[in-house]
Amino acid sequence: MSTPKEPDPAKLIISLFMNSKDIFESVQPELEKEFGECDMTSSWFNFDFTDYYYKEMGSPLFRRVVVFKEMIHQSDLSGIKVRTNLLEKRFATNGKRSLNIDPGYLLLSRFILATGKDYAHRIYVGNGIYADLTLMYKKGSFNSLEWTYPDYASDEMLHFLEQVRAKYAHDLKQDRQSKP
Repeated sequence: MSTPKEPDPAKLIISLFMNSKDIFESVQPELEKEFGECDMTSSWFNFDFTDYYYKEMGSPLFRRVVVFKEMIHQSDLSGIKVRTNLLEKRFATNGKRSLNIDPGYLLLSRFILATGKDYAHRIYVGNGIYADLTLMYKKGSFNSLEWTYPDYASDEMLHFLEQVRAKYAHDLKQDRQSKP
């Protein structure tokens, strides 16, 4: 028989892509109001893996990833996605998004993204939101899966997420040591 136990806290990661780099300067303070202080921020990522969003958002698109200092409970993911969806709507113009916000979390073993779209490999987590197993960590690195979006499988993104994982491992160790 397995014995239920409290899961490890997770590192909140929010990936944003937008049709103007200037939007980031306005949305980052909003994210910090919602989710706390940023711990790490990526440089700008190339976003030329798909033209799926061009009709709604235009092109070119720019991606940046924000990592938050305070860890979250894994069950918070659906509520976080609901809140980021509201933020996307606030930045929309004439009903079209200028910004897409993908919240997720990182654990030592995996990287999960939140989505409103159901699919075979996605698990329902409440509030109309699904958890997408995006990357798995094994043999010393993150590995993409057959359904991983190409931008999350890029060497640049994997390298950044491995830096986040190292920081998370350090934070998790400190968190565990601070508890009796």
